Amino acid sequence: MAYDTPIPGYRNNTVNNLRLWAAKSTREFDFSYFNEGNYIRAVENKQRSEIISKVLYPNDDKFEGKELRLKQEYFFVSATLQDVMRRFKKGHHDFSKFNDKVAVQLNDTHPAIAIPELMRTLIDVEHLDWEKAWEITVKTFGYTNHTILPEALEKWSVSLMERVLPRHIQIIYEINRRFLSEVAYRFPGSSEHQQAMSLIDENGEKKVCMAHLAIVGSHSTNGVAALHTELLKSHVFKPFYEMFPERFYNITNGITQRRWLQKCNPELAQLITKNIGDGWVKNLQELKKLIPFAEDKGFRDEWRKIKLSNKLRLTEYLMHNNTFAINVNAMFDCQVKRIHEYKRQLLNVLHVIYLYNKIRANPTAEYTPRSVIIGGKAAPGYATAKLIIKLINSVADVVNNDPVIGGRLRLYFLANYRVSLAENTIPATDLSEQISTAGTEASGTGNMKFALNGALTIGTLDGANIEIKKEVGDDNIFIFGMTVEEIKQLKNKGYSPYDYYQKNPELKEVIDMIGNGHFSPQHPYVFRPIVDSLLYQGDQYFLLADFASYVSCQERVSRLYRDREEWTKKSILNVARIGVFSSDRSIQEYAQKVWGVSASPVILTP
Repeated sequence: MAYDTPIPGYRNNTVNNLRLWAAKSTREFDFSYFNEGNYIRAVENKQRSEIISKVLYPNDDKFEGKELRLKQEYFFVSATLQDVMRRFKKGHHDFSKFNDKVAVQLNDTHPAIAIPELMRTLIDVEHLDWEKAWEITVKTFGYTNHTILPEALEKWSVSLMERVLPRHIQIIYEINRRFLSEVAYRFPGSSEHQQAMSLIDENGEKKVCMAHLAIVGSHSTNGVAALHTELLKSHVFKPFYEMFPERFYNITNGITQRRWLQKCNPELAQLITKNIGDGWVKNLQELKKLIPFAEDKGFRDEWRKIKLSNKLRLTEYLMHNNTFAINVNAMFDCQVKRIHEYKRQLLNVLHVIYLYNKIRANPTAEYTPRSVIIGGKAAPGYATAKLIIKLINSVADVVNNDPVIGGRLRLYFLANYRVSLAENTIPATDLSEQISTAGTEASGTGNMKFALNGALTIGTLDGANIEIKKEVGDDNIFIFGMTVEEIKQLKNKGYSPYDYYQKNPELKEVIDMIGNGHFSPQHPYVFRPIVDSLLYQGDQYFLLADFASYVSCQERVSRLYRDREEWTKKSILNVARIGVFSSDRSIQEYAQKVWGVSASPVILTP
């Protein structure tokens, strides 16, 4: 069943349609079971068939979860392509025009099953020959990659696909056979290329590599930040880039200023409009007109009043919903995003414990008051991420209730983090934490949202941070940690996290406190898996290697925050120079580079 939502453009007399799908049973219940009095069995089939669209992100640690996830992906893809085909055939009978009328963008690998599904439809239903169907398919699809982490590049076991989608695995095998013939012609005698580029991974249990399928079955593959795209070309998909260099593009992500400034931060939006006009709402590059206002003391005063107002708004919300009491005069230091080891919420917590120890050791010294706010959700089966959430809350219980600390340091975890909560949190933030291990974050958009609302960024040279640094200027962002190349060199040399632990007494104290139950006296060993992952299992995301650099950078942050005038100048410049990261620019680049469509003139009526 289709559910349609009209999506109006901003003052352009254009409304698009967003169509979503739900699984609905054709029968409410089975009368035979109902008449026998077996009321549970009477509705069981209905419930089983409708669960496909009722559970988001089922736990795929178990076979049942994997099977449901595959069925979900196919269900949504099939419904959409049937709808696309129906609408196309209403006005056309010649499939040679199909890709002139239809463009399908694969958002990561999750919908990649659409490639064999379109082939199945064109061959089995519309009776096109293979060559014509494949030409149409490749010209129709584009693929956007959103991650370089190997575990996030979907692979489905051949046995599962044979059971759930037997015709599709036949088509995938034939795509692979023909493609590997091309690979053999392009790289003669190279078994390495054959193995690296096959759609079927035969190491251990046979699996279908959905990312490989997406690249082979699309006319374009793009990353979502300059560094991310370079890593795709030079590392993750290097042999595919060697074969299809003309298919690879970079399109850096963007955010919409209509939601992430105009709607969520109305006071700041009004101040900007009052001083430079409202052209920025449709052309975010207009924000550059704010640059001279960074030197205007009166403007800076108004800017700070609005930030304080947003802090009060967030504080009231958290008091009402989470019973948090936050010092609005403290720096609001926020990290809100999906909980994952590579995003390094754990590094943030290590720094909080470091500050806690520092204050306790010398409580009379001057400290910049700081409220550290972390929010996000973990995948259902991601045990380590859930343990990190537990650690955040356990550390908060100790830090927030220690009378020696007072209001100088607070740690909060935001329950049920979501867009509506982000709309309250981001405008109130002073410092935006974008601290992923270099080379792991594809782009990030939270970094853009925070900067657009006047937060300064502390981050690594990863994802779109690199491009943000280039736009806002080196003096208006806090960069720390190793680069991608430095991490590669350290790996090659042999990374020993235990050496960093032994040589840095402050870091050693922090980790020992976690490991010996300081923050979990009732269950002293509950966080041992975290300590073991850092010290004895390789510290996969280089937290210990980057810890000293992070602490040093945070000290620079604290010093600057005490100079409110200078901090405000940098805040204004962050907003003024963030215009390139509008989603308007991103979509325009997709239209030009990938879809081959041009804008249609719209006549605006008064």
